[in-house]
Amino acid sequence: LLVDAAQGIEAQTLANLYLAMENDLQIIPVLNKIDLPAAQPEKFSEELANLVGCEPDDVLKVSAKTGMGVEALLDKVVSDIPAPVGVKDAPARAMIFDSVYDSYRGVVTYVRVVDGQLNKRERIRMMSTDATHELLEIGTNSPEMLPADGLGVGEVGYLITGVKDVRQSKVGDTITQLNKGATEPLGGYKDPKPMVFSGLYPLDGSDYPELRDALDKLQLNDAALVYEPETSAALGFGFRVGFLGLLHLDVIRERLEREFGLDLIATAPNVVYRVNMEDGEEHTVTNPSEFPEGKIAEVYEPVVRATILAPSEFIGSVMELCQGRRGVLLGMDYLSEDRVEIRYTLPLAEIVFDFFDQLKSKTRGYASLDYEPTGEQSAQLVKVDILLHGDKVDAFSAITHKDQAYQYGVRLVAKLRELIPRQAFEVPVQAAIGSRVIARETIRAIRKDVLAKCYGGDISRKRKLLEKQKEGKKRMKMVGSVEVPQEAFIAVLSSDDGGSSKSKK
Repeated sequence: LLVDAAQGIEAQTLANLYLAMENDLQIIPVLNKIDLPAAQPEKFSEELANLVGCEPDDVLKVSAKTGMGVEALLDKVVSDIPAPVGVKDAPARAMIFDSVYDSYRGVVTYVRVVDGQLNKRERIRMMSTDATHELLEIGTNSPEMLPADGLGVGEVGYLITGVKDVRQSKVGDTITQLNKGATEPLGGYKDPKPMVFSGLYPLDGSDYPELRDALDKLQLNDAALVYEPETSAALGFGFRVGFLGLLHLDVIRERLEREFGLDLIATAPNVVYRVNMEDGEEHTVTNPSEFPEGKIAEVYEPVVRATILAPSEFIGSVMELCQGRRGVLLGMDYLSEDRVEIRYTLPLAEIVFDFFDQLKSKTRGYASLDYEPTGEQSAQLVKVDILLHGDKVDAFSAITHKDQAYQYGVRLVAKLRELIPRQAFEVPVQAAIGSRVIARETIRAIRKDVLAKCYGGDISRKRKLLEKQKEGKKRMKMVGSVEVPQEAFIAVLSSDDGGSSKSKK
C-alpha cells in the first residue's frame, strides 16, 4: 500500500485497500516521497496505522528518488508476502492481468500461471471467449522481455500469439491448453460494462472516417471501449461511445483530440436507464431520444456507492453538495483528526456531469472521490423536450429528475434565446414534458421597415403596406423553418457547459 507522504491516502487507494482486506491479502504499508519538503511522514504513518491495524513504527518510509528505505522494503516483500500456491501437475490455468498492443508483434498478454505449465508453441484457449491461438513466444519480464521455454506454477510473464485485437485478451480471463485443458476458469472475471454514454461527433462532417479509424485504433489498446455509429439531425454522423466512468471518458476524448488531431463535439454524458411501460414492455435507454412515449410504469436509474475523502473542515459543504444531488448518507469515519471519509449512495446520472468539479471547488482541491456501481433504483424521471416553433429538436432532449425538470427547461430555453439569431418571424422556444409546456421564451422577429419609402401621404396607403407585410409574415410563419446555428448546438450539447449548473462563460 503505497501512499504519498505529502498528500496522505486518496479515495481510490482506500477503495482498493478495502478490496485487498476483504480478500485477506497481506498488506505492507509504505510512505513514499519522504524527501519532499511538504512531506509529513509522522502524521500520515499514524493515519495508515489506524487503517491497516498496525503500529505507526511498522509503516515503512521510502524515497524512490533518493533510494532511501528501498532495500528494507524489498526485504519486507520477500519475508512477508506468501509464496504462490498452485498444483504443478494439474491442467494449466493462467490469469490475464494486463495486455498491451505492440505495432510490430501484436498483442502482448501479461499472465500469472496459477496451476500447471504453459509451454512455447502449444495451442492455448481463452476460457471466456473460447478463442484458440498458438503460443509464438512466452517468457518473463526482468525488466526487459526475456524469452523462455515455458512458465510454471506461480510464475509471472508474457505471451505473444500474433493476435492484433486486445479484445481477445480480456483482463481477468483464464488461459488454458487447448488439449486436456482445465474445465473450471479462475474466479473474478467480469465483462466490463459501460456505465456512461456520450455522443462523439466531428466538427467537420468530412472527418467522420478519421474518427472511425481513430476509435478502431484506440480499441486495440482498450478492451473496455464500446461504440456504435449514430446520426443526429443536428450534428450529422457520429458515434455513441460507452465508457467505464468519467475518467475513461476524459482520457479517450483527450487522446482522440491530441493523438489523432480531431475536433470533436461531445454531447453531455448519459447513463443507461431501464423503462418499464404499463403494458409490460421494457426499454433500455442510452440516449434521451430513445425514451419511449406513452404510459410509463417505472423508470430505473443506476446508483453508485461514492466514497469521498476530505479535510474535516469541509464536511458541511460536501454533505450539502451530495444532498443537492439526491444523495443518501451511508456513514462517516474520521481517519485522523483532520481527515474524514464520507460514504454516500448517489444516482450515477447526478455525478457524471460536473459533480467532481463542484467537489474540488468546494474543498479547495483537497477532496478525492471514488465510486462503484451498486445496482439501480426506481426514480421519478421525465424527458424534457425542447420545441422550436412547435417542432421537437431531438438533440436538445434530456432525461432529468421531476424536481429539477423546471429549472433545466428554464435554463435551456433562456440559453437558446440568446444563441439562435432572430428570424423574419416570431419564434417561440418551449420546454415541454410530454404535451405540457413548462417554460417558454420568444425570439422576436426582425421587423423590416416597409414604410421607409412613404414620405408623408395618405394613412390608408401606409396601412395597405402594413397589411401586405402582415399577410406575408403569416405565410412565412406557416412554411418557415427555424435556422439554428452550429454554435448553438455546440454550446448546449458540449459537456463543458451545456446542461450543467455553471453559467455560460
